[in-house]
Amino acid sequence: MNPRDRRKFKPCSFCADKIDDLDYKDTIRLKRYLTERGKIIPRRITGNCSFHQRILAQAVKKARENALISYIFEG
Repeated sequence: MNPRDRRKFKPCSFCADKIDDLDYKDTIRLKRYLTERGKIIPRRITGNCSFHQRILAQAVKKARENALISYIFEG
């Protein structure tokens, strides 16, 4: 196996902190998982497990609907 093919293991930050539910009103935590342009960072980069990535995506979308987070960040 080529050493470049091996993926470094990133633990899920939500599992490490034992967070089961993510509140859409916690915009500081949600913004950590958004790019400068407002896109949700994929789980292969963040290291989140699939369960928490789905919850994160739902929370971000709900926060966008309620105008807590902008759809597009002006830079």
